[in-house]
Amino acid sequence: MTQHSRLGRTNRQRVRTCNWALALMFGRFTGRSSHSLRRNIPKPVTLFALATSLLLGSHSALAMTSDEPDPSLRTALLNAVNEADSFEDEFDAQVWLMDMSTRLKRYRSMRNEKVRLDLLRMVHQEATKAGLQPELVLSVIQIESAFDRFALSYVGAQGYMQVMPFWKKEIGRDDDNLMDTRTNLRYGCTILKHYLDREKGNLIRALARYNGSLGRTKYPEKVLLAWDKYWFVNY
Repeated sequence: MTQHSRLGRTNRQRVRTCNWALALMFGRFTGRSSHSLRRNIPKPVTLFALATSLLLGSHSALAMTSDEPDPSLRTALLNAVNEADSFEDEFDAQVWLMDMSTRLKRYRSMRNEKVRLDLLRMVHQEATKAGLQPELVLSVIQIESAFDRFALSYVGAQGYMQVMPFWKKEIGRDDDNLMDTRTNLRYGCTILKHYLDREKGNLIRALARYNGSLGRTKYPEKVLLAWDKYWFVNY
């Protein structure tokens, strides 16, 4: 590929991402849930589309190319589904968990299938409880900690969503462990939703507040690019 074509592709990606970010800011991005989509699409067709996207996408399920699914993965998925009470039904849970697990596997800390599914289930629960899209939360985690549960920044931010310890004192819960996955996600999701409400749905400004960089767009752009490239769903 020539340098000119690479630059052209990069510019097209930036334009697409900027347009998408603007749509988020001005409320034109509505999204469709898998539940509403399935009212118009037969289940076998939806499953075929998901399988095709997994095989042809940039993060294809290379570990799932054998004739028979991995029994341990099937068991782990079913266990996660049974506990994933934030989904509308079992089909939604199976589709989302399998899709996101495949995407998440590329991280060294996420090679274990049970670890991946447990994290994804908790992300979906805590994001849904806070009123956030789970894929947005995954994008924030990617940028904040690269899915390292024990990440610790030089200023003391901790865990998946890099929560600052002073929040514990703010709410009188000094004994909370921010390295605990659910605790970290609950803090992070609650904080992000608070900023999103404060900014009246302006995701750029809310993300900048979350990062402590209000007035600059570098961090929000990184999160939105990650969302668009790695975590966006349209099923």
